[in-house]
Amino acid sequence: MRRVVTGHDSQGRSVVVDDGVPPRTHEFAAFPGFVSSLAWATDPDTHISWPGEDVTMKVESMLPPPGGTRLRLVTVPPDAAKDSLEFDAAAFGAEQRHYGPGLAELFEPNGMHTTPTIDYTIVLDGELWLELDGGHLTHLKAGDLVVQNGTRHAWRNRSDRPVYLAAILIGATAEAAPDPPSH
Repeated sequence: MRRVVTGHDSQGRSVVVDDGVPPRTHEFAAFPGFVSSLAWATDPDTHISWPGEDVTMKVESMLPPPGGTRLRLVTVPPDAAKDSLEFDAAAFGAEQRHYGPGLAELFEPNGMHTTPTIDYTIVLDGELWLELDGGHLTHLKAGDLVVQNGTRHAWRNRSDRPVYLAAILIGATAEAAPDPPSH
């Protein structure tokens, strides 16, 4: 995906300050077709700077602190790709921990996870299933939006083609979340 970032020049005029692939994009070797990008990030103390400083390279955790944000772009291959000989679950987990620190550690072996965030996830292309506790599935198509309120969930691609998502994670105060159910 192409990322265009605007800012200001030395005269205060609006200009494009960056145009290209998000700098923290990774195509996973252990799960061919899975791509994750951190396209932009803010922290609570982020100030609009001149000419538009990109702080994504400074991010140490893919989980934003309360009041911070992360814009993630994700390509999710079909679940059937995990049955391929090219899929290496252990190596995929290691890649996730390296390229998705803070977030990767929250994933259970079955893909379920809970984050201390409010997420706006938009299906850009393809179709996907949102799984919640108890195996409840909601079918999503291009143009659908999920407001994820810090609940335990997983994304399932039961189709035969990749799904493209944009997810805006907004850091929330963890104390406000209810205790997760015991499993």
